[in-house]
Amino acid sequence: MPASPIRKLVPYAEKAAKQGIKIYKLNIGQPDIETPPQFMEAVRNYNVPVLEYSHSAGNESYRRKLASYYENLGIPVSFEDLMITTGGSEALLFGMMSCLDSGDEVIIPEPFYANYNAFAIMAGVKVKPVTSYIQNGFALPPIADFERLIGPKTRAILICNPSNPTGCLYNSADLEQLRQLVIKHNLFLFSDEVYREFCYEGHTHTSVLQLEGLEKHAVVIDSVSKRYSACGARIGALISKNADVMQAALKYAQARLSPPSFEQVGAEAALDVPKSYFEAVNTEYISRRNFVVAALNKIKGVQCPTPQGAFYCMVELPIDDSDKFCKWMLEKFSYLKQTVMMAPGTGFYATKGLGKKEVRIAYVLNITDLQNAMETLAHGLETYQEKVMRTGK
Repeated sequence: MPASPIRKLVPYAEKAAKQGIKIYKLNIGQPDIETPPQFMEAVRNYNVPVLEYSHSAGNESYRRKLASYYENLGIPVSFEDLMITTGGSEALLFGMMSCLDSGDEVIIPEPFYANYNAFAIMAGVKVKPVTSYIQNGFALPPIADFERLIGPKTRAILICNPSNPTGCLYNSADLEQLRQLVIKHNLFLFSDEVYREFCYEGHTHTSVLQLEGLEKHAVVIDSVSKRYSACGARIGALISKNADVMQAALKYAQARLSPPSFEQVGAEAALDVPKSYFEAVNTEYISRRNFVVAALNKIKGVQCPTPQGAFYCMVELPIDDSDKFCKWMLEKFSYLKQTVMMAPGTGFYATKGLGKKEVRIAYVLNITDLQNAMETLAHGLETYQEKVMRTGK
């Protein structure tokens, strides 16, 4: 199992914090946006004499209400097409184990969410990466690059849309190319759509469940973590119109008994959050994104494309080793008793050697904190180049 690039530096951050250093945590997608009050109130008012197991597929009332949410987005599903899981992580793991045998292969555009590597290892699945590049904003690689990787053990393609870690949003033309490819080769198309609500500047999200002819191929992963800024709730969903996939996944769901009860109650209530909530949140994220991208690109030697969705950016820095640099920032550097925690880029690639000059930054803090973080990072880069890269110390 690989260590998480997002969390493996936590001991260094904890040590720095004990020394009085303020740490701007841009390593993890933990927004400071308040969780909607509807969620919290529903949990507070959940008054039952016995906290029982829920259905292994999740509370039927929540599944029905969630199906209506998707239908309102133009995604035609019934409550029987979806299963409530312990976070989006469990949804993807159940999906992999239901659709792929040990030794099978899944093709994933890289850089990708670091834990995909871990989920694949847990499922006994081999990741076949197809590389995207910062020079064109990490756009979908050419379909010919996907096709070259398809072999006798290839069973699926996995995308994240909008992307964690790049913020790239695949459009309808991109998805159409993938649709044709998976039908041609009879593959599953996994789509991690947990950032669906966060598409910017008129860009809209298309779900693979809306694509014609993919009823047997499309498997969607969803979560309340980012949608409602409720990362600790651990409520996700696995969605597919392929009844065989859902029946297989239910066996895994029964083995782990049931998803969390209180959190399902909160998530069900959160579906009543008005559209204005997301409009306000999107406006805030656009402001944060614009500031961070501009601030980063002002630093000599830094390259940062403008994300179209989610709340991350992959950034190329003038450094020699992102793992070493991110550790150094926590262990040996501070500016005005402050430092910045980032996720090293290497952990978001399956191809060895890639990401050594990249980091993932999550713009999940308020503008004041982001201003201080970017100023601190600029000083950190300058000091690192002078004291480490030039002297080797």
